[in-house]
Amino acid sequence: MRGLLWLLTLAALAVGLSLAARYNDGYALFVLPPWRMEISLNLLLVLLAAGFLLFYLVLRGVANTLGLPDKVRSFRARRAREKAGDALADAMRLMQEGRYGHALKSAERAYDAAFRPGLAALTAQRIAHALRDEQREAHWRERATRHDDETYAARLMTAAELAVDARDFDTAHRSLERLAVTEGRHIAALRLSLRAEQGLGNWREVLRLTRQLEKYKALTAEQATPLRSRAHREIISQMGDPAQLVRYWNAMPAAERLEPRLAQQAARTLAATGGCLEAATLIEDFLDERWDSAVAAIYADCEGGDTLARIAHAEKWLGVHPRDEQLLLALGRLCLRQKLWGKAQSYFEASLAILPTRGAHVELAQLLDDLGRGDQANQQYRAAAML
Repeated sequence: MRGLLWLLTLAALAVGLSLAARYNDGYALFVLPPWRMEISLNLLLVLLAAGFLLFYLVLRGVANTLGLPDKVRSFRARRAREKAGDALADAMRLMQEGRYGHALKSAERAYDAAFRPGLAALTAQRIAHALRDEQREAHWRERATRHDDETYAARLMTAAELAVDARDFDTAHRSLERLAVTEGRHIAALRLSLRAEQGLGNWREVLRLTRQLEKYKALTAEQATPLRSRAHREIISQMGDPAQLVRYWNAMPAAERLEPRLAQQAARTLAATGGCLEAATLIEDFLDERWDSAVAAIYADCEGGDTLARIAHAEKWLGVHPRDEQLLLALGRLCLRQKLWGKAQSYFEASLAILPTRGAHVELAQLLDDLGRGDQANQQYRAAAML
């Protein structure tokens, strides 16, 4: 359609020029004594147009001839850049394919050609790390630092990722801190920070990062729950003051306190640091909200406090969970501590009737031994040894 419009336009222009020339009677007179030349004005205009076109073509040809060396250099530089770009692309592709030897050679060609040297150096560093070639990895790391104007943030992220992979968590932490100063912390950096802080044992920071990543939907609830629980357990295990632990426990969201392993860790830590009453209260509150046999099993671990009150509380639970062997074992141990020998024996035997466990056999054997019933105690020891 466009070509047809141009054809119609040129045809109309030709018709217009021919009509204008037909009615143009003008002429031009050139005098150079003793010669005189007279030509029509139309011919003069045609000659002027042809002369201008010829002059333009001559000048264009001379300019192109003089600029030929620059064009050749530009062409060669462009070809070199294209080859270097292809080499860098090949390095990335081969790295993804796992062909690290060829990938490293391609990255070296791209770097030698000065095509995106920062990116080429980082690619070579990653490949050398995959090859576990520490010498070449250090070499390319040093080269990458020369091009921070091009890839500063990428270099720090690469350094942190490779350091985490090598379990050099201090280096990873320092790289991420430097990145946060200039670039902030995006999702990928927060994930790396989470792994680095786990490696360093900074569990309060792990807890903060886990909540932040979950808020940004970078972690699902299924992924965040075990991380939070592990962080809480590690923090609690390092506490030596029962009052401090209780404050920490009460400050936790109610949903997080209902994790059985976390309750076990808190109760055991309280018992180990002399907070027997606090441990019992924590277990009672937990089991009143959510039943868990493993938590019930440690109800008798703490020595001290009002044992009779704990027996009464445990017997209330027994009315709801009469076939819980761990609760029966805990009740037997509590009765044993209170020197209620008959009740202790009956609870141990009831626990064994539901599910024989080594702990119940040993507790019953020790009780029978104390009661002077050695043959029966030996039977229980043998039963425990067979489990």
